[in-house]
Amino acid sequence: MKYTMNYDKGYQPIRVALDAFRADVAKTAHKRLKICVERNKGYNYIYEIDIFADDTKKERNLDIAERIVKSLLWVVGGYKVYLCGDDYIYEEIKKAYGKGGARAFDAEFMSKVYEAPFEVIKTDEAHLPAPHSCSLKIGGHLDGCRIGFDAGGSDRKVSAVVDGEVVYSEEVVWFPKTNSDYRYHYEGIKAAFATAASKMPRVDAIGVSSAGIYVDNKIMVASLFLKVPEEDFEKHVKNMYIDIAKEFNAPLEVANDGDVTALAGAIDLNDNGVLGIAMGTSEAGGYINTEGGLNGWLNELAFVPVDFNKNAMIDEWSGDYGCGVKYFSQDGVIKLAEYAGVVFDKESSPAERLKVVQKMMKDGDERARKIYEDIGTYLGYSIAYYSEFYEIKHLLLLGRVTSGEGGDIIMARAREVLAEEYPQYKGIDISMPDESNRRVGQSIAAASLTEIIK
Repeated sequence: MKYTMNYDKGYQPIRVALDAFRADVAKTAHKRLKICVERNKGYNYIYEIDIFADDTKKERNLDIAERIVKSLLWVVGGYKVYLCGDDYIYEEIKKAYGKGGARAFDAEFMSKVYEAPFEVIKTDEAHLPAPHSCSLKIGGHLDGCRIGFDAGGSDRKVSAVVDGEVVYSEEVVWFPKTNSDYRYHYEGIKAAFATAASKMPRVDAIGVSSAGIYVDNKIMVASLFLKVPEEDFEKHVKNMYIDIAKEFNAPLEVANDGDVTALAGAIDLNDNGVLGIAMGTSEAGGYINTEGGLNGWLNELAFVPVDFNKNAMIDEWSGDYGCGVKYFSQDGVIKLAEYAGVVFDKESSPAERLKVVQKMMKDGDERARKIYEDIGTYLGYSIAYYSEFYEIKHLLLLGRVTSGEGGDIIMARAREVLAEEYPQYKGIDISMPDESNRRVGQSIAAASLTEIIK
């Protein structure tokens, strides 16, 4: 590791640990471990890695395998994990993802998303599932009269788009995360659709960009409905977008907002292979593959481990260490600021604390510059790890953490790390879209999600 951290002295980039593991394994007797993660409709992702054949190295094998399984689940998604090649790894992974295990949160989350029991399955070469991937061609449809809807946590945006031109757009403040009555959400979304519809002669298609996880246009997990009781969620929320679209007699496509951001970037760049990372309250991700489609993956980068240090900060939600949410979000900024000796008002919110660091940056405080340098170092090494799973040509950075000069420092350091440490990835274009293009581009991208079948 050529780059030392200013403040997070314990940081161990997971890609550095993985490379060291591979190098050591290559020098001695080894065997092949195959990991298959399967999700809805039998789609899967298979990852292979050589591991030590020597049983005295089984704990080192497990440390790497456990992090890779965790990464695959949150990058790709799935409710079945097949393990082929090592019985000890199988037993320990099965225990971790079982009831009361260290990764029980992950197992329960995936069960909810895919509406199926989570399983860890031991298999052999003969019975390992055959590769089964998909590329969902989505977006880029600009013909006809379209509604593009972007459901944010503090405001909802809707656009009327006719043959690729935005003829009307509005933003309305709303409070979905604090409302427990599902009707508040239903009526708000329906009103937005109706407003856009009134600006066009007809509605040919509806596209929705929304934070959360969606399977076949169904809302599986979404923070917008955080306060809605579970019973109402199942009855009234899960199919909400589908039900409202029926009222307008128009075809619908719902996509995660991270994927729509990546799609907007792909349209703007006129290229594919776009990974979008938003650094805000959490770390959000989206990906348009090199074919210009979606892989049908989760892209929940907040839960993907980036730090191999077992003493790294714990994510309160999942109970796991070293996950992206504590590195590429306002929590990451606050963590580094506290390491730097910044003392915050105990009553201040995370957003207010981020503003303190941003003001320090404006005032020329060297500690703030070093904080953003550290985030850039995190990012450079993490891009190299994300490249284990994604083919990245363009990386789009968004979110309030990247605003101002801090964002420029993050980008510059990440490029530097890639060029020095991973020249094979130095060609990845790292950029930030300007705010005006992002707002309009996002609405057009959302509107373009649905293909009109004639």
